[in-house]
Amino acid sequence: MLIVLAFFKPADAQAQETAKYKCMIQMTNYMGEGAYIVISLIDAKGQYNKTLYVLGADKKWYNSLKEWHKYNAKKPANISAITGASLTGGDRGVSVIEIEKSKINAGYKLRFESAVEDKEYHVKDLEVPLTTATLSAKNDGTGFIRYVRFSPN
Repeated sequence: MLIVLAFFKPADAQAQETAKYKCMIQMTNYMGEGAYIVISLIDAKGQYNKTLYVLGADKKWYNSLKEWHKYNAKKPANISAITGASLTGGDRGVSVIEIEKSKINAGYKLRFESAVEDKEYHVKDLEVPLTTATLSAKNDGTGFIRYVRFSPN
């Protein structure tokens, strides 16, 4: 029995391998439908590594997030636990994302893709290096997202 137990990681060790951050997204003042936004972890080669959060619960609109949708179609993930409501112009939303600590300061990026019905799609509305500095700074978007701030949860 002791030999088997030696191969299991304690729950505390697993909890220490990831960090949770509150992610506050402030939207620009645009007119129109709610924005669908996906937060992805991107590796050093620019490839999708993991979906961290999806804002927008109606799956029929996921194809408007074109690049992420291609990735998710090839490697479907159960995103029900990391899905929330879309955000409209001027809205502010807070989500909690979980990041493996080993990915911070290791060449990864956080990508925020955004799309609004009958409007443009922004594959890189915001893309920032995943560093301790960006996780403690205000990061400005380039499309529907005005800025994003993180704080440890």
